[in-house]
Amino acid sequence: MRPLALVFFSCVCLGAKAQTGAPYIHDPSTIAQCDGKYYTYGTGGGGLISDDGWVWHSGAERPGGGAAPDVLRIGDRYLFIYGATGGGLGGGHNGRILTMWNRSLDPHSPDFHFTTPVEVAASDGLEDCDAIDPCLMLDPTTGRLWTTFGTYFGNIRLIELDPATGRRVAGNEELDVAIDCEATDLIYRDGWYYLLGTHGTCCDGVNSTYNIVVGRSRSVTGPYLDNVGRDMRQGGGRMVIAAGDGVCGPGHFGRTVLADGVEVMSCHFEADFDRGGRSVLGLRPLLWKNGWPVAGERFRSGTFEILSERRGYALELAVDFVRLQQERQAWWRIDPDKPVNPVPYQQLSQVADTWPQGAIGVRCGDYMMRPHQHWTIVPVPEAGGCLGGPYCKIVVEGTERALAATATLELTTVPVFNGAPEQLWCIQQLTDGTYRLLPRAIPGKEGVNTTYVLYSVADSTPTLAEWDFGTDNAKWNLKPLPQR
Repeated sequence: MRPLALVFFSCVCLGAKAQTGAPYIHDPSTIAQCDGKYYTYGTGGGGLISDDGWVWHSGAERPGGGAAPDVLRIGDRYLFIYGATGGGLGGGHNGRILTMWNRSLDPHSPDFHFTTPVEVAASDGLEDCDAIDPCLMLDPTTGRLWTTFGTYFGNIRLIELDPATGRRVAGNEELDVAIDCEATDLIYRDGWYYLLGTHGTCCDGVNSTYNIVVGRSRSVTGPYLDNVGRDMRQGGGRMVIAAGDGVCGPGHFGRTVLADGVEVMSCHFEADFDRGGRSVLGLRPLLWKNGWPVAGERFRSGTFEILSERRGYALELAVDFVRLQQERQAWWRIDPDKPVNPVPYQQLSQVADTWPQGAIGVRCGDYMMRPHQHWTIVPVPEAGGCLGGPYCKIVVEGTERALAATATLELTTVPVFNGAPEQLWCIQQLTDGTYRLLPRAIPGKEGVNTTYVLYSVADSTPTLAEWDFGTDNAKWNLKPLPQR
């Protein structure tokens, strides 16, 4: 959170543009999961809960108030860390960083009980650091636990905690790792440590200039350099996400890994223009480009070619190919003075009557700009969603013929979309920019499907199979159709 003393001086989908419900929060923690629900915590002591990752409501609880918490599951417990003051909150820049534990995030669980908070760092208001905005990272290579904290009021500092107790490791000294940012987060990926910081001004609504930047290092202690070699101790940082798409002021980065190759970043947006300029929870696909994290775009509904990454073939109805009529001339006899008449695209009305009336299968084939290859994808607001996106229906353009999963893990299209779970699709952008498509449910199987995805088992044979990021068979590209 930006120090208040500085604030005063310096400070896709159609029909489902953002998380639904009441996603209002400031300084959110990294998303945590407990007993099938999602939780995030913000400044002030409260937080949000979601059953599906898309519809959010208030109800998450933690004591202590203060600012900018983070939460991390370690074993069968959850470690919380937060700034008790600092940032100009009541005590000026006299800040304290505290940790505490709980065995559950559900306020109604018999295991819901917070331990007494323990101080792990502090600032006296005179030194060049402000003890606020902490994060947590458990190093997967060493098992060591780290936190960074600080604001624009001085340096960002790194300390080590004991993952068994949440206390500061005895004798550990603070290390300066960055300046000119706040609300930092540490993550590890593929041999690199990444320090993400929030740059710019906060707490000014639609005028907030918050944005998230990143540097990386081969060592958790740094130095953290950006893509052109600038040290974050000297103000460096590569952009991860800035304002756009009706929201501004992204800050407080968090990373959630759903599966291999499927990652989501969380943050808050200081102002959502469509929600009266309120601060809201933001979720975006997290992409990785040349070893750097980049926020993906919110999926926007529309009409698409659905193209297999395996071969580039297009998903299509398994119907007869209807030829277009064309006046043709041999290429060696073309009269350059003869008027040129455009060839009209094939229209749905020209071919729909040739299609069977009942269920129709699907296949993949060469894309030929034909109606049976055009898919309209739109959210179904009443259906909820998955972490980062709403459930959508996928229908042949201009019809209600809907793509659906079958009990035998195959694909079909039904004549009319009726909202059945097997006709709802979770569309997730992957870390490499392609997509995976999951039906909400498989007929005959209990619960929400998180395993089976649209899969090209051969060049022309789509089916459902278990997710595997290591094969192009499981990846698809959604190419918006140009206006015709």
